[in-house]
Amino acid sequence: MMSKKPNFVRMEEQVVLISENDDILGQMEKMQAHENGLLHRAFSVFLFNEQGEMLLQKRAPQKYHSPQRWTNAVCSHPRIDETYEEGAKRRLKEELGIDAEITPKFHFIYKAYVGGNLWEHELDHVFTGEYNGSFNLNQEEVSEVRFVSMEQLNREVEDNPDHFTEWFKIILDEYQHNL
Repeated sequence: MMSKKPNFVRMEEQVVLISENDDILGQMEKMQAHENGLLHRAFSVFLFNEQGEMLLQKRAPQKYHSPQRWTNAVCSHPRIDETYEEGAKRRLKEELGIDAEITPKFHFIYKAYVGGNLWEHELDHVFTGEYNGSFNLNQEEVSEVRFVSMEQLNREVEDNPDHFTEWFKIILDEYQHNL
């Protein structure tokens, strides 16, 4: 008797659609939600080293939007069965190959055009943490990482705003305003 290979179907990544009060309205395929600019759950993680420098990641060249642009350590979407923090810790592992303790700091809603007829419209929960170890980068997601002082980062964003993701510039401003 011949054994059959399992037929794996790749699940489309879903985002959690919400109201402005974070009431769940349903789920939608990620690309469709971004094409329609629908409000969904998201998180952003800002990691710092012991010198107080912020970790930046450069998005991989094959990303469907904002490739090769610098952004914060991790930004993504929790799954329907995850808390914001669980999703953030999952993506730290999936993208950077690390575990780090993170602390929730604030949340806010924003909407930004990211090119290619795509919008980020998110209720973004922002976390911070400290990390001083090595990385095991997922090259499908991240091409490189670096730490930068806040002073240097602000200069770079002002001098070369196109080198950074649209949402990072918004979240960085919120971060500096709130903290």
